[in-house]
Amino acid sequence: MDRERNEDERGGTPPAARAAEDPAAPAEYARRETPLERDDRNFVELLQELRVTQTGVQILFAFLLTLAFTERFTELDSLQRGTYVTTLLLSVAAAVLFTAPAAVHRGLFRRRAKRRIVDVSSRLAAAGLGVLAFALSGAVTLVVDVVLGRAEGFAAGASVLVFTAGLWAALPWGLSRSLRAPHAARQDDEGA
Repeated sequence: MDRERNEDERGGTPPAARAAEDPAAPAEYARRETPLERDDRNFVELLQELRVTQTGVQILFAFLLTLAFTERFTELDSLQRGTYVTTLLLSVAAAVLFTAPAAVHRGLFRRRAKRRIVDVSSRLAAAGLGVLAFALSGAVTLVVDVVLGRAEGFAAGASVLVFTAGLWAALPWGLSRSLRAPHAARQDDEGA
């Protein structure tokens, strides 16, 4: 048990966590927690993730707010202004999506709805990441457009969108598939 706790604290996936995600894992690796304890742990983990992303959204939003009050802002053409406004609104939407779990928790506090809070909050966080990817792409598009030109701005913005989609969506999806593959192979071997 202490070894599992130490592995978890170092950031590795302890056997108990792997077992919780794999119903065919040996029973000795299963976490010994009630469903309510699991929901509490999941919510705390989600809040930690939100703290990381929220800082980035706040920095982006602050940058965008100050941009409108610079001298050079008056030189933007209509497409650049449209990109600016769209990006500003996307960053607001991301901030709202990332803070919504706190509001959901407040609204359902002491109503024995932790599982629902965790489920809804997880969906809000996932939506927030999607919106944030577009906001980051828009900010990069605008800045590179102003500094280097329109074509370079669109290329840079598209690159950021592909990069975030790769790391935030494709990578977790691929890892999820690779975790399921050994489980499916084990079931095939057992069934043969």
